[in-house]
Amino acid sequence: MNPTKSDVSDLWIQHQRQNKKTAQSWACIYCPERKICLSETDLWEHAEKYHQDRIPSGQDELERFRKSYESNSALKRPTKDDSQPRSPSSKYDHGPPKSSYNKAVIVQADTPSPHLQSKRPLNSPQPDPFNIASTQASKPPAQVFKPGNRRTLKKSSPQTTSQPKLQGNRPQQQHHLLHTQANTSSVILSNRTASEIESTSQTPQYSIILQPVIRPISQEQLAIEAKGIYAGLAMIEAKCIEVDNKQATLVQDDPPIQSKLNNKQWQALISLHRTLLDEQYDFLLVCQHPSASPTLRQLPSKCAMPARMWRHSIQSLLELLRHRLPASFDHMLAFIYLVYSRMTLLYETVPTFEDIWIECLGDLGRYRMILEDKDARDRELWVGVARHWYLKASDKAPTIGRLYHHLAILAHSNPLQQLYYYTKSLCAVMPFTYTRKSILMLFDPVLNTENGYQYRLPSLDNIFIRAHGHLFTGRTMERFEPAIKEFLGLLDHQIGRTTKKFMEQGSYIAMLGFASEENPLMKAIVSSSEDKAVVSSSKDKAVDVDMDESWDESSPSMIVFRHAQNLNNSALEIVLKRIGDPNVLPFIHISLVFIFRMSHFSNTMDLLAPAFPWQILVIMLNTLLKSYKTFSRIEDCKFPLPEKDDICRPFLEDFGMRGLLWTEKYFPERWFLNEKIDEEEKYHEFPSILDQRKERILWLACRIADAGPWITFDSFKSEFSAKNIDEDLESRSPTFASATTN
Repeated sequence: MNPTKSDVSDLWIQHQRQNKKTAQSWACIYCPERKICLSETDLWEHAEKYHQDRIPSGQDELERFRKSYESNSALKRPTKDDSQPRSPSSKYDHGPPKSSYNKAVIVQADTPSPHLQSKRPLNSPQPDPFNIASTQASKPPAQVFKPGNRRTLKKSSPQTTSQPKLQGNRPQQQHHLLHTQANTSSVILSNRTASEIESTSQTPQYSIILQPVIRPISQEQLAIEAKGIYAGLAMIEAKCIEVDNKQATLVQDDPPIQSKLNNKQWQALISLHRTLLDEQYDFLLVCQHPSASPTLRQLPSKCAMPARMWRHSIQSLLELLRHRLPASFDHMLAFIYLVYSRMTLLYETVPTFEDIWIECLGDLGRYRMILEDKDARDRELWVGVARHWYLKASDKAPTIGRLYHHLAILAHSNPLQQLYYYTKSLCAVMPFTYTRKSILMLFDPVLNTENGYQYRLPSLDNIFIRAHGHLFTGRTMERFEPAIKEFLGLLDHQIGRTTKKFMEQGSYIAMLGFASEENPLMKAIVSSSEDKAVVSSSKDKAVDVDMDESWDESSPSMIVFRHAQNLNNSALEIVLKRIGDPNVLPFIHISLVFIFRMSHFSNTMDLLAPAFPWQILVIMLNTLLKSYKTFSRIEDCKFPLPEKDDICRPFLEDFGMRGLLWTEKYFPERWFLNEKIDEEEKYHEFPSILDQRKERILWLACRIADAGPWITFDSFKSEFSAKNIDEDLESRSPTFASATTN
């Protein structure tokens, strides 16, 4: 019979047997699974426990039995002439089977597979094992700190040997196979515990992967590594600042004397900033290592590393590239893609500064949008990318006005939405003052008719933006009143024509007109926030704000305020008269939220209450009460959360009001907890939302009634009332009852 051809696994096992020392072990001859013991004591204890019936009672016979048992159970080290390895079998109690045996695939954790090593380049640079940054740079960033990474040792090649045939009678073959199988197991399992050996030996076919060696990193080593990285980082950062300042000075000169950079100079400049970015990335990874101390984890914040990364590694070079367009187009494109990929890695691996990475990704999308001035499709694609990141950032930090300014820039195709974002940027808890310059780019084209530029907008949107342009700039105020009359004349028809679309447009209109920092109402809100006034309950006392200076009706701020008040109240009257139209409920909801917030300041209500359309509001409220039954919910001071069977989800206008000064304490703490709602899903409301919105409006009306004498609620009659109600207005209640929401 010809010898069977050996495969790589068999040759490798034979090689390991010949070159590795094997610890002595014993295999019980009475156990079908050949129980492995690592000492004679363990073997005898095993026999006493499981094979007591085979142990003789006499002392002499007991000694002879023990010597024979230990001798027959002892496993000998195989020689070079041993046959090919065979996996231990638990199926055969009295000898090996006649067919071929299953081969065990043995994988050594500390020794790589030969075919894997052959694919590695011979001249590839090796990482320094004593430098964390070097080690991290040689691995994918997502696996830098993965504890299961293996170490690569010296390469070993298996020796090729021929496989001898089994000759002789059956007992000799059985004895030889038993020793070969047991010795193979002892080689593989020499470093395993007894329990692991027992469980493993029962498996007829298996693959063993030994646990890799893990070298823990101490806090002292991490601190030394971070200190070393920061020293090199500071040197590169200083060089980048020097080069960027020099190039920025040249950019500010007249174009004829600007020095043009060739491709090699641009590549060198990008390489310098990329090196700084890599050093900062390594520094952040070291400081956020799981073994890092709390002091080391706080080091990036103390050093303002995320801000320095964006300013010196990214933004400064992007601005240089932007001012050198179109010559720098290719270099700017390559650098944006490089930085974008690095920011996504930081977003995944350094979640401590997640909010910063999200905003940086939005900024990079906006820079990428600038490059697409010819391809409209690609431009809109990157507008969507930047908008996605900015919306995600605003959901996490809704009080930061800077994010709404960026969203306004992206909303160039929807000027009404752009005006909303600009105004929200100014009215947020943390306003962005630069918006006052950016918003002029929206107002100038509609105010300066002499330049011949006209927005291609619906007339209602154009007139509304123009009216706010007059209020914001204070220019050509004589045109404001005609614009208001034209706007109000088109508003009712626009609501009936757009139907459900007015839910979005009405929200924008209701929240505008109060953006000026000189506005007396804004002064009241800001001063109350500084005094930490408590406004969560309608039972709180109204806060008196000193507004003597704002009471001067001839002051410019009061003149602008009265014009804005006239615009808002006139639009609200038209909306309130559309009784039965569910599309105007978001507008009413926002208006009542604003009045509810202002009701905590007595002086501000002295300005608002006389001109507010209370009588028409009461008619609308009583109409909503006819279909409402659970009055205990609207009379309760607690926010009316949806019942158990209803869907708990914010309204469309809730997202729009979130982050504004006058809604700071209106919503419950966990109201916007569901961050998985996409931007498009906000405009798709369930039918149950209609009843919830009606209930919210009635609840706000009860809170306003509790705060002052402007309206009252009679729980016995189940109706609202106000002074001097015009009874003729009730005839309008069925006018729009058949309005649809399509």
